[in-house]
Amino acid sequence: MKLTILEEPPLEFGGGARHIDPRHGITDYGPADAAGPQAMRTIRAGIVGTPAAIQGLRRWLDRCRLPIDAKDSRLGHLFVPFPGFDAGAGFRSTLVWDSRLERPIRDRDLKRLADLKPQEATREAVDLYAAELDVLDEEPACDVILIARPDKLAERPAPQIDPEAPWRKAPPLEPVDDFRALLKAVAMRYSRPIQIVRRSTWDPSFKPPGTEKRRLQDEATRAWNLHTALYYKAGGVPWRLPRNPTDLTSCYVGVTFYRSSDHTTLETSVAQVFNQRGDGVIVRGAAAKVSRHDRQPHLDRADAQKLLTDALSRYRAEHRTLPARVVLHKTSSYTPDEISGFRTAADIAGVDSIELIWLPASDPVRLFRDAAHPPLRGTLLSVDERRHVLYTRGSVPFYGTYPGMYIPSPLPFRLVDTESSPEQIAEELLALTKMNWNQTQLDARQPITIRTADRVGQILRHFRPDERPQGRYAFYM
Repeated sequence: MKLTILEEPPLEFGGGARHIDPRHGITDYGPADAAGPQAMRTIRAGIVGTPAAIQGLRRWLDRCRLPIDAKDSRLGHLFVPFPGFDAGAGFRSTLVWDSRLERPIRDRDLKRLADLKPQEATREAVDLYAAELDVLDEEPACDVILIARPDKLAERPAPQIDPEAPWRKAPPLEPVDDFRALLKAVAMRYSRPIQIVRRSTWDPSFKPPGTEKRRLQDEATRAWNLHTALYYKAGGVPWRLPRNPTDLTSCYVGVTFYRSSDHTTLETSVAQVFNQRGDGVIVRGAAAKVSRHDRQPHLDRADAQKLLTDALSRYRAEHRTLPARVVLHKTSSYTPDEISGFRTAADIAGVDSIELIWLPASDPVRLFRDAAHPPLRGTLLSVDERRHVLYTRGSVPFYGTYPGMYIPSPLPFRLVDTESSPEQIAEELLALTKMNWNQTQLDARQPITIRTADRVGQILRHFRPDERPQGRYAFYM
């Protein structure tokens, strides 16, 4: 056994400057594309919601043009002031409003949904919003659309999934579609990503009827997270992974599996493809089958080859080139047929190097410190040459504390067929946990290649096999 403490990987911001924390980096240097011709100097935002919601959301976003104080705390590196969303600070960008891009939904149309069954109410609500998205899609001067979520719409109950094997059958749930997933699936036919915003984001006093009040982040953190997502969805690059000139150009592919809405059928695999800039594309694969030998989902050889071939083709179409190295993260073990299929696809594409890594759902190995806080983020335990566990959540020295709420569990990974050292693979996994533009604190457990698998699956289950969803990751956030 071997214990290694990895340094916190840096991120790249404006002018090539580096920092380990997204918020400090953007405050000090601006976003990664700040000096480039594609920087988002202005973001033209549309809004769909009731008149009151549009007014409340706009009022709060206008407030966010100015700095917002950090939470009163001794942890000054953890709770960071929001610098304001303005051309002269932070993201070096500003939101632009136009009354033509505001699409109000009558409050009485949403109130009548209360008389419907939850399943019908969700679909009716999606139809109401989709009708307004149809209109906005014809407006050329729009970059991203804010959706003020209906206040009284029922939430889809959380599925009881076995964390050891999320593809296993689970008891059927009450048939309530998730408003977020269904609306995002419908919105795939439009040219702009949408950002769904709950009322509690701009109105922290709001409590949905009949529910427990959600634990809210402080206002500065809410502003950081929302504006980071908006900047990325509008086409900007908040930060990227730095790359040394001597390194091979790498592409990271996540292969995951998800269940149908009633959790009774195994659906297709999903490849999430990210380059070192953080640009992401989504590719849907063939149907998978659960093996009788290890009770895990697998692809046959031809489907594995086609999945990686399609992923590399989408990558090339997006980035105008192919990577020299592909790192494949998969949530189930690899069969000989899968290894052969993935390697064949890489060989045909002319990829110099492909590395295969298995990320199991959990591992019984845990570490404990002689202190009040859990192990440091970046702690790598190598049990043997193949089996490793990495603490991607844990105490962060830069913050002076552990930023999470619960005892962190490490991220296990297995080296199936690799050329890089375990330390290099772990460093990349640690860095990829920071490529999520829905949050800005260093408290993500999974790399971006697989962390969104569940949400992507919830959206893709609304597509027919012959339908091709949007490729940009921004449409799934």
